[in-house]
Amino acid sequence: MSTRLASMTGFARAAGTLPDGASFVWEIRSVNGRNLETRLRLPNGLDALEPALKDATAKRLRRGNVSATLTVKREERAPRLTPDPAALEQAIKLALDLAARIPGAPPPRAEALLTLPGVLRAEVAEPEEGAEDAKRAIIAAGYAEALAGLEASRRAEGEKLSAILGALLDEIAALCTDAAREAVLQPAAQKARLLEQLAALLDGDRRVPEERLAAEVALLAGKSDVREELDRLGAHLEQARALLASGEAIGRKLDFLTQEFVREANTLCSKSATVALTRIGLDLKAAIERLKEQAANVE
Repeated sequence: MSTRLASMTGFARAAGTLPDGASFVWEIRSVNGRNLETRLRLPNGLDALEPALKDATAKRLRRGNVSATLTVKREERAPRLTPDPAALEQAIKLALDLAARIPGAPPPRAEALLTLPGVLRAEVAEPEEGAEDAKRAIIAAGYAEALAGLEASRRAEGEKLSAILGALLDEIAALCTDAAREAVLQPAAQKARLLEQLAALLDGDRRVPEERLAAEVALLAGKSDVREELDRLGAHLEQARALLASGEAIGRKLDFLTQEFVREANTLCSKSATVALTRIGLDLKAAIERLKEQAANVE
């Protein structure tokens, strides 16, 4: 397997011709899925191929809902007719007996006898086992070709997805920087707000000791300290970029990591003491939600 990032979305098609002149087309597509699930739609008589085709899929893909359809078309040809010996003998005997009983009746005509029901039947060729094996091998090879095309399609989608994820991580990093800058201003803003509230309550009569005021401000600052959340967000960003660089099947890990992003962003918003930081936190949550949606496409 390639080490490039792959999406779980893709489509491919492969066509071919069978020894008996019939043509076939494989169409295979995949969409997001928690695990790998393969559904095959095969014409009657080819069900025996299913286990091997599913095994081939599992060797190339790790996740996604895969659906594959095989269509086989044969040229319409007039069936080859052959006489049924017993029915023909019976028809001749009946026709001759009837002609003998009618004075002056002409002998029965061959073409008239052949039109009687049951005298002629379509010749059905028994399939040879060797020919059937060759047919199944060609169809399996066509599936392998379609599967390789699907994998290439998913890789191509993965390249686009990687760029989108990288841009979203950059956006989240920029918002974290803005949040850190705004968080530094929170203690001063809280102190100013507390002084305003005290002034309104005491009507300008300053009776609260400076030490008590400092203690209250420190308590508020501790409750609204978001440095820990920002540090964890920074660590999550580093881990997410490392996952993207690895290019392996990172879908599950990235999905879990986005949940951690959401948790830290929610906590940051709940601790916000300023309108500006709350606004940044909401923008951060929106960016993380977009990251989560895109991460759901990764294999």
